[in-house]
Amino acid sequence: MAFADKLKTLPGVSHLAALHLLDGAGQVVGTIENKPGQAGSLAVYNHLAQLHGAITPDAATQGIELYAEHSEDARLNPGKHPNIDRLIGLVERGETLRVKHVFAA
Repeated sequence: MAFADKLKTLPGVSHLAALHLLDGAGQVVGTIENKPGQAGSLAVYNHLAQLHGAITPDAATQGIELYAEHSEDARLNPGKHPNIDRLIGLVERGETLRVKHVFAA
């Protein structure tokens, strides 16, 4: 199934302005905003956080699968898909990121 089709199966994110990704020390190490070009990643990361409570290595593996055809492109072109690169790095390093929801006004 293509990424666009998988996105249709994920919970909506219209109530979110962004997600902040926090490292083990509670520092923001990334933000995914609800705007064109990032809304799909916002939906993926939100879904993973809902299922796993954080972006764990297992959640990251699931996220890489959700990105479907874009995951292979990310592996072949590092830097082109930073939100997929982040998930690949979490799996490789065995790290977890906490998620802080920023709700839309």
